[in-house]
Amino acid sequence: MRSLTEPEIRDSFVNCSKGEAKRLAVPRDLDQHPWADLDFLGWRDPGAPDRSYLVTEREGRLVGVTLRFPSSQRDILHRSMCSLCLTTHRGGGVSLMTARKAGAAGREGNSVGLYMCTDLACSLYVRGKKSLDSGSRFEESLTEVEQISRTTGNLSAFLDKLYV
Repeated sequence: MRSLTEPEIRDSFVNCSKGEAKRLAVPRDLDQHPWADLDFLGWRDPGAPDRSYLVTEREGRLVGVTLRFPSSQRDILHRSMCSLCLTTHRGGGVSLMTARKAGAAGREGNSVGLYMCTDLACSLYVRGKKSLDSGSRFEESLTEVEQISRTTGNLSAFLDKLYV
């Protein structure tokens, strides 16, 4: 992914108003992100514990999505798998992220959801740049490139649902 600026990020959101996009918390350390290792930029809102944001390049343009997730934590012994990158986490490491649909459907309150890594670091897990305890990533016969392609395909399928 290429490096992004704050105005580009704010202009990319498809499932919130321009006013909401103007007010949301954008990471201040954009120049420090490992852009070459990211398939999408994801971050949690420090002022709203139930909000996250995701921005990715899609069909030549940026697409930003506001996400909500429950703030309650799961049992530490419970393991869940991210539907994007297939990393398993203990406790609250995976959350059901819901996104209001784009356009009229979103204004009517319709949303879609996906179980995702709560820290939104899927790109780094797939590339082995970030790791958890043993057993968090299954040993696969797919190459890293194939795993990245699967992750971006899963993200694309989720984004498609925003417009249906």
